[in-house]
Amino acid sequence: MLTELSIRNVAIIDQLQLSFKAGLNILSGETGAGKSIIIDALTLVCGGRAATDLIRSGEDEATVEALFDLGSLPLLQSQLQESGIEVADELLVKRCLSRNGKNRVYINGSLATLAQLTGLGRQLVTIHGQHESQGLLRPEYHLVLLDAFANTTGLRQQVAVAFEQWKQITERLAHFDEQERDTARRIDLLAYQVEEISAAELKAGEEEELEEQQRLLANAERLACTTGSAYEALYGGDQALLGELKRVTAAMAEAAKIDIALAPLHSMLDEGYLQLEDAALQLRDYAARIEAEPEQLKQVDDRLDLLTRLKRKYAPTVEEVIALGATLAAELEELQGRSRSRDELQQELADQRTTLEKLGAELSKKRRAAAVELEKQLAAETRQLAMPHAVMQVAFEPLAEPRGSGFEKVEFLFSPNPGEPPRPLGKVASGGELSRLMLAFKQVLPEGEAPTMVFDEVDTGVGGAVAGVVGRKLRNLATGQQVFCVTHLPQVAAWAMQHIRVEKLVENGRTTTIVHELDQDGQIQEIARMLAGEQITEAARDHARELIAQAATVS
Repeated sequence: MLTELSIRNVAIIDQLQLSFKAGLNILSGETGAGKSIIIDALTLVCGGRAATDLIRSGEDEATVEALFDLGSLPLLQSQLQESGIEVADELLVKRCLSRNGKNRVYINGSLATLAQLTGLGRQLVTIHGQHESQGLLRPEYHLVLLDAFANTTGLRQQVAVAFEQWKQITERLAHFDEQERDTARRIDLLAYQVEEISAAELKAGEEEELEEQQRLLANAERLACTTGSAYEALYGGDQALLGELKRVTAAMAEAAKIDIALAPLHSMLDEGYLQLEDAALQLRDYAARIEAEPEQLKQVDDRLDLLTRLKRKYAPTVEEVIALGATLAAELEELQGRSRSRDELQQELADQRTTLEKLGAELSKKRRAAAVELEKQLAAETRQLAMPHAVMQVAFEPLAEPRGSGFEKVEFLFSPNPGEPPRPLGKVASGGELSRLMLAFKQVLPEGEAPTMVFDEVDTGVGGAVAGVVGRKLRNLATGQQVFCVTHLPQVAAWAMQHIRVEKLVENGRTTTIVHELDQDGQIQEIARMLAGEQITEAARDHARELIAQAATVS
């Protein structure tokens, strides 16, 4: 529950520090004193929408801090620990708004995101604003309330998932059919491209080998002439170099016999002769192998031309053309199996529709059974809220096609007076009746809201004895949860377990808000003010005491 709330520089609030207790906390005060601003501040610290106009004029930053007691929320403590937030029995949340847009969020002293704060805030506080009862005018909200009462929210989520899957398959099938003509053209193109690439029988590295082969074949005659001439010069003729070198080597052999110092030179000449002889023989063999083969050269040229055309058409390299061919072949195979894919899609759609209808039928059955009980319980609640003849009816309208919410629309029909048929709420319910109906729903719905509930003037449009019943209903809710209520009605305020008066004060030309936690005498004085206005009489005080005593007796 919320134990402390600190507000600084929010609207007309300069600085406020409030402490709260369990049970029913009432906030009262003159119109414009700042009661709803306190609720706005609590909304901010729970992740609500922020705007710079909430920052007090003349200030650069507004800050709201809230301290929560998590002693009764071990599951939430575990969730926070798992998300990396160190927490024990208390949780401190802080939100800072800045005019420069650099807003910040802190959870237990650590920087956090607004999304984290919003998710946490939903688990800590539920705020029912001044106009929340207007939600009863929206039929889609009726379905939410009925599912909450029927405890079918989980089943409704299953239906929503099944519906979304069915919708996706339907869209895939529709897209499939729309693309049928384009697919036929695509298949023709792919078949041609795959055949063209496949027929080429491409090999990785082939282009480099062909280019090397092309160079050799194109220069065969030149290579044969060059190597043949070299052989002749070295070995072939009478004046061949090797013949002369052999004679020189023989002469040096004789000279080395005379001077041993010439022996190394003789060895060098001898080795040179052997190496040149080996080179000459290899040149002879190479020249003998080389032949001009114009036909083979043409084949190589044609192959290279083919590779060039394929690269120009499909990809920069032969390897990429090969890879593209595989991709196109896979796409072709997939598209050629479209008839099979369509049959599978249709079967998948039928299966999903069966699943959706089964879940939807179960949801509809539980909703209709719950609607009967809801009508009974609401009738009992509205009688207590001074609407003894009111009738609330849950009307079902089957849908031609399912939605994520199920197979039917639901609308609450209302008749406030006997003899009148139930009609849509927006056509017959007054503002006060809507407020009381909202409170009636809060009484009959199962527990499941956050541990702290806030009602900002939910009693608008009611008064007298009905206001007392509203107070009792709020006190009822406060037995299991912490409840805050902003009210102008003394009959509601009398039920307070903690009563806080909010005042507006003008000092040095600036308006600010101050609060007082009221003791018993202060509560009597405040309720007397709410009864009598500015001129508080002893009769008003007596009436205030009587209201408080009646509430205490019923409690």
